[in-house]
Amino acid sequence: MRFPKPLVVWPFRHFGLKLLSLGLALLVWMVVSGEETVERGLRVPLELQQVPAGLELLDEVPATVDVRVRGASGALGRVGAGDVVAVLDLRSARPGRRLFPLTPVQVRVPFGVEVAQVTPSAIAMAFEQSALREVPIVPAVDGRPAPGYVVGRMTAEPRVVEVIGPESAVKRATEVLTEPVSVTGAKGQVRETVTLGLVDPSLRLKTARSALVTVQIVPAPLERTLRNRPVHLRNLAPSLEAQAVPAAVEVAIRGSREAFGHVDADDIVAFIDLAGLGPGKYSLPVHADSSSDVGVTRVEPASVQVRITSGKH
Repeated sequence: MRFPKPLVVWPFRHFGLKLLSLGLALLVWMVVSGEETVERGLRVPLELQQVPAGLELLDEVPATVDVRVRGASGALGRVGAGDVVAVLDLRSARPGRRLFPLTPVQVRVPFGVEVAQVTPSAIAMAFEQSALREVPIVPAVDGRPAPGYVVGRMTAEPRVVEVIGPESAVKRATEVLTEPVSVTGAKGQVRETVTLGLVDPSLRLKTARSALVTVQIVPAPLERTLRNRPVHLRNLAPSLEAQAVPAAVEVAIRGSREAFGHVDADDIVAFIDLAGLGPGKYSLPVHADSSSDVGVTRVEPASVQVRITSGKH
């Protein structure tokens, strides 16, 4: 039977290297112990980690916090931007308002530096369930078309985009805006790919960041004023007589150049409806009939005085 050889440890093996390491450690200790211990205030970034999926942060969280650190003057002198970071772990977050403590242990510092104090000592945050909804894109234009033209129909492709954010904010969202499309001096269709945006900073787009907007530029409708149009009295009872003052009005009509080419002034009829009215004095609105191609935009005066009397026998 063979027995294993006993393990022999030679304490003086690599004696030179061990002596050198001891000397270097002693030198570092002497340098550090000889430096003055100082304290310094820093404003450091606040880093949020482990935010639970499906939760949205409602409040604006401070981007930085104030930290007082302590250490040897040489060690603090070597501290650079990003070497000290306050870290807040949010894995325990739930819907509602929560208070998260911020202690020196949660501040990441280089070796040889100690955290003495963190201000504030706690951060208040409000959380809400995340939601997703389709919201229509509303194109915007900038400038004016060429004289004689106006902006017509505007479309966007895609028509809707998905918006993500806190549930309450998503419910309030009614539209996604576009970067304005310039129509200055345009006489025909304008098409442009533009950036999309949201008014509420708590919302964000799921995928689409741009849309193709098409703006139709069409000939401007013409406007014309018909003067001294007689006011017709309609639905007056057979046994009554009526008189309007004034008896004529101005009627403003609007339509395309083509429609104005075949419209007749007699096609535009101003009238007052006297249905159900008996003898007396009234201030009544004036209405106007028009053709299907032309619209009435204004009647002046909008109402007239009407006197109804019993008929002569």
